Amino acid sequence: MKAAVMRANHAPLELEEVGIDDPGPGEVLLKTVASGICHSDLHVIEGSLPMPPPCILGHEPAGIVEAVGEGVVDFAPGDHVIGCLTSWCGVCKFCTEGRPYLCPTQFAGRPEGSKPRLVDAKGDPLMQFANLSSFAEQMLCPQRSLVKIRDDMPLDRASLIGCGVTTGLGAALNTVHVRAGSSVVIIGCGGVGLAAIQGARIVGASRIIAVDAQSWKFDLARKCGATDCIDATDGDAVAAVHALTGGGVDFAFECIGLVPTVQQAVAMTGRGGTTVLVGVVPITELVPVSAADLTLQEKKITGSYMGSNRFRFDMPKYIDFYLDGRLFLDEMISSRIALEDVNEAFDHMRKGEAARQVIVFD
Repeated sequence: MKAAVMRANHAPLELEEVGIDDPGPGEVLLKTVASGICHSDLHVIEGSLPMPPPCILGHEPAGIVEAVGEGVVDFAPGDHVIGCLTSWCGVCKFCTEGRPYLCPTQFAGRPEGSKPRLVDAKGDPLMQFANLSSFAEQMLCPQRSLVKIRDDMPLDRASLIGCGVTTGLGAALNTVHVRAGSSVVIIGCGGVGLAAIQGARIVGASRIIAVDAQSWKFDLARKCGATDCIDATDGDAVAAVHALTGGGVDFAFECIGLVPTVQQAVAMTGRGGTTVLVGVVPITELVPVSAADLTLQEKKITGSYMGSNRFRFDMPKYIDFYLDGRLFLDEMISSRIALEDVNEAFDHMRKGEAARQVIVFD
């Protein structure tokens, strides 16, 4: 099969013919139909998220089951599925208490000593990203990385739900349970931020403020539910949020992953409010914040990992949201591209020229 392989950090992905194994116990072989391109993939390429090359990136897929391994009972050939990076074991503390997205075994891969799932043309192993590696024509995944979906859901739009939509929508709906009538600010109007805006709209937030340095995104943010838009390059964004809300918001979502924007999110949060860190700050960086600001105003800071999802419950629900008109996905897709154009897509991402780009396979 054809795949885009990361051979080195800070280098273009290379299109190669690679080998994929047959499904083993508990595994499912998929034909990849579509894969969103997520900023986390770019973080890996640029070295801020550790993943040793050579590997195949991509973790926002939708596809069709081609074959299943021994013991697989939840899927059959022909099923339409979404993949999710938060695979779960079902027996650990986090799975059994209802937080499977924190399962510590989610990136375990095959048992030690097993054949690799993916190899290059020389037979050398290729790392599989998050048990998915969707920048390839096929995927070989644990069954617990997948969820079956309705056949009437278009798979190019379904792919967005695998990461970006689940992350942003779930941050609002699951992590902090935004209340009807709340005031909300979202910093960063990429795919994740636009989904967070929609989560706030769906639950009835009264004021939804979008902040971005790319003003072309504001028409899209308004379509998704933003009531106000602030250009981060035009004056003091923190002061603008305070002026709109009379002292700060109830919920501030940071959806970029930069130290300055995390600090802005905390500053935009009002008394008794909550700052939600959705974007991934590089693991080598620390964020200084004022502890007195938190204490004296009783602000809270929380992380949100993959929208605190229970993906086999949440993702079919999000598909229902799309099909009944509550969730907008078509508007979020900036372009549909071929696998061969993946490096150009990352260039657009670096320049802030796209909301969500989707690889569509023949």
